[in-house]
Amino acid sequence: MTEYLKRGKPEDERAEDDAKVREVVEATLKEIETRGDAAVRELSTKFDNYTPEAFRLTEADIETALSRVSKRDLEDIKFAQVQIRGFAEAQRASMTDIEVETLPGVILGHKNIPVQSVGCYVPGGKFPMVASAHMSVLTASVAGVPRIIASAPPNNGEPHPAIVTAMHLGGAHEIYCLGGIQAVGAMALGTESIEAVHMLVGPGNAFVAEAKRQLFGRVGIDLFAGPTETMIIADETVDAELCATDLLGQAEHGYNSPAVLITNSRSLAQATMAEIERLLKILPTAETASASWRDYGEVIVCDNYDQMLDIANDLAFEHVQVMTDRDEWFLDNMTSYGALFLGPRTNVSNGDKVIGTNHTLPTRKAGRYTGGLWVGKFLKTHSYQRILTDEAATKVGEVCSRLCLLEGFVGHAEQANVRVRRYGGKNVPYGEAAE
Repeated sequence: MTEYLKRGKPEDERAEDDAKVREVVEATLKEIETRGDAAVRELSTKFDNYTPEAFRLTEADIETALSRVSKRDLEDIKFAQVQIRGFAEAQRASMTDIEVETLPGVILGHKNIPVQSVGCYVPGGKFPMVASAHMSVLTASVAGVPRIIASAPPNNGEPHPAIVTAMHLGGAHEIYCLGGIQAVGAMALGTESIEAVHMLVGPGNAFVAEAKRQLFGRVGIDLFAGPTETMIIADETVDAELCATDLLGQAEHGYNSPAVLITNSRSLAQATMAEIERLLKILPTAETASASWRDYGEVIVCDNYDQMLDIANDLAFEHVQVMTDRDEWFLDNMTSYGALFLGPRTNVSNGDKVIGTNHTLPTRKAGRYTGGLWVGKFLKTHSYQRILTDEAATKVGEVCSRLCLLEGFVGHAEQANVRVRRYGGKNVPYGEAAE
């Protein structure tokens, strides 16, 4: 029997919070669409107290930012980008154009074409997320996107040097110092000074995530993303310190970041809860992490591994850290998640910052139907067809004609019939099926 030693905030209370965010975002996007740059500037002043002459950084601005990054930080940024680029290039190489002859004279194929313009949002307020620039900008660059624009909010009243550096080294063609709804709204809707993009990617707070949701359809997005989520699946092969550290390491993201422990060991569950309380007394980001743990933390004790697996698949969390005596079994059987982190030697921070996989991942059970951001998200697979012989045009046309009339589409049938008459020399009466 499943037992909850700790539960988070009820779903109805979470829904109330979401409704408030939706209202704010809807009104703000309408302002941006109606008033363009003027609305963007007012929002930047209101929320970031930032009113530069222009939000787009010049080459001189970028060089200044680069010069302010320490040698060690620059080396670390470059190291991370090498890892991320290498994995993205391997993924891109796995996606090939194809062309096959399905019947004599009938050629079918597809091409993988990059999205032509992408807006990459990089969170940079409370925590300047340098790594998000690698994940979005660099990956889009590997995909061959010809116009990549990137935006992050000001930090202490100016562009954050390390974020700007990561955007520039990652391959951004335009860099803006602009945050929140005003950034994603301007990139998606376009203003007098910012040309609209075809796709939005990147994580953000609840308002950024909701803005992307409302803009979806007008532009493409990478995925629907909510607050970061982390799940630990553990048994007695690991200890409470590892579990507690990994849970709080993600709970510090925000005040509403779910963190869940699933285990078949009551003793580990209780020890982890005690260890979390100990760590919260010394963690510098305890104000944020403790709120997330209080309102969104859960501890679930299961009878066996099958039960642990079922609950994990049902919750479909963004990050899933597996530390058990059967990690490969979970890899083989987990079907719904953002990314897996297998074994005690790895952790979610590796994936967030440096190891090479992408950290923009599905939340709120979206892992049931999509994976995370990767080079393939920036590519559109388009099919094409070519008929080379009169015989093929006639054979396919005859079947097409009959199938169209089966559905009642006479005009469709005539597209096929005119080819049967022209290339097959057959007398097919107008509006009738080819024999």
